[in-house]
Amino acid sequence: MASLGNSFVFASSSMRTISPTNITHKPSSLSPQLGFLNSQLCGLRISTQTSLKLPTPIVASPFQPIVAKRVCPFTGKKANKANKVSFSNHKTKKLQFVNLQYKRVWWEAGKRFVKLRLSTKALKTIEKNGLDAVAKKAGIDLNKK
Repeated sequence: MASLGNSFVFASSSMRTISPTNITHKPSSLSPQLGFLNSQLCGLRISTQTSLKLPTPIVASPFQPIVAKRVCPFTGKKANKANKVSFSNHKTKKLQFVNLQYKRVWWEAGKRFVKLRLSTKALKTIEKNGLDAVAKKAGIDLNKK
């Protein structure tokens, strides 16, 4: 935009000159109701009221995938908090997770295989004491699995 005396020139596809006497302000009937002012130079609407738009809350879907916990149901083993120590003896926090395995185990009382997610320590205990004894001690019902 360049000023030439009392008129303004806009650089656009069609060069036109607007003098202050040619600019007319026509108040619309909606302007006072909405709180807008009409710009006289380029026809933009400038808001005089500030309205904050709050973001819509994100609602969790009831059909989210179920994530299995990293806890052994038979022994109760879970992740251990530890330090990772570098050569320069710099310590950073890390988690040592349980060695959980999906395993099909034969259940003698039910005469069928039961698919379980258990730790390797629980697997050794089941081999030693039997599935019924370990499940009873842990309070796990194998009928519903």
